[in-house]
Amino acid sequence: MLKAVILIGGPQKGTRFRPLTLDIPKPLFPIAGLPVIQHHIEACAIVEGLKEILLIGSYPASQFQQFVYNMQLRYNVTIKYLQEFTALGTAGGLFHFRDQIRYGTPDAFFLMNGDVCSDFPLKELYQFHKERPNGALVTIMAAEATKQQSLNFGCMVTDNDTHEVTHYVEKPSSYISTLINCGVYTFSLDIFPVIGEIFHLRQQDIYKSENGNDVKEAGFIQLEQEILTPLAGTGKMFAMHITNWWSQLKTGSSAIYANRHYLELYQTKHPERLSSCKEPTIIPDVHIDPTAVVDSTSVIGPNVSIGASVVIGPGVRIKESIVLDGAVIEERSLIMHSIIGRNSRVGKWARVEGTPCDPDPNKAFAKMENPPLFNNDGKLNPSITILGCSVSVPSETILLNSIVLPNKELSRSIKNEIIL
Repeated sequence: MLKAVILIGGPQKGTRFRPLTLDIPKPLFPIAGLPVIQHHIEACAIVEGLKEILLIGSYPASQFQQFVYNMQLRYNVTIKYLQEFTALGTAGGLFHFRDQIRYGTPDAFFLMNGDVCSDFPLKELYQFHKERPNGALVTIMAAEATKQQSLNFGCMVTDNDTHEVTHYVEKPSSYISTLINCGVYTFSLDIFPVIGEIFHLRQQDIYKSENGNDVKEAGFIQLEQEILTPLAGTGKMFAMHITNWWSQLKTGSSAIYANRHYLELYQTKHPERLSSCKEPTIIPDVHIDPTAVVDSTSVIGPNVSIGASVVIGPGVRIKESIVLDGAVIEERSLIMHSIIGRNSRVGKWARVEGTPCDPDPNKAFAKMENPPLFNNDGKLNPSITILGCSVSVPSETILLNSIVLPNKELSRSIKNEIIL
């Protein structure tokens, strides 16, 4: 029997993803027509013997109650949301809910960060984990990065023959290795005594110093720095190198990139989710929700996702974009490299355009670069254009490389600005 744990963070996280997270939790943001973590759940549900999926985070439980219910019905697997009383770090939540994870004595459990996107080769990862001759406490899914990109991740050095991780550093200050941690793991249950040692040492230090922050401080444990780094070189931690597509979901630009690749995966895994017809004109790959109303004279694609109850008017052109639920795009408008928020409206003959800032699409590894938000002139650096929820764009205006917060009614064209 197997289990899976998905770490989804909390409302205090995901600041780089704003304003898209102001009206919906980041884990539920739709990519290629599905909430981000539904892609995780879908990958877990097809693993033979996986009986339970636990979501751990500090969001209010009410925000995930309906989602969890829907997922259980759809995938016929037990799914539970476990709410942290406070942010506990990437390992603190595991230790706090250790009894729920260990219940039923699973052979192992997967751990997945909720902000990573991939086709998640979980079967291969578990098989790799089982095949380690002396047993493994943890197996990390790893990918290649460039030297510069690697500094933003956990970097590891591995033995070429045994795949053992001999050295691990989280976000090093200087170059270590181009092999980086993808945030997807297989753990043996024996990892809990290791985390427990850290927890008890932290408690003792607090008691000795008579610090008033008590166990809240002791419970905050970071998996990468406090568990993985010491495990390197002990013969208990291994890495499985993948060449599959993988990326993080940190910014709006990364959502456009992930959307493109999930749509591409649908070609082989879920072709029924892709739209193909002569009217409207579809340039693959495109996902259109069945409840959306799209005029027959519009041209959609490539790499577009259109949400529920969206209305697309005559002559509209959309490419490399995500249009969220309830949005209205009026006739002859153009949407490129943009995200249109829920219930937003784009007027007639308007142009909403961003600047693509993708990494090299030929690389297996993909990391969205994060340059300074503003340039030296105080203007927003070129990036995709994002409209928050319930934004109104007037007819015959242009929005270029801009971000508009929710519930704004624009009156003019804007370029390289954030509209508060």
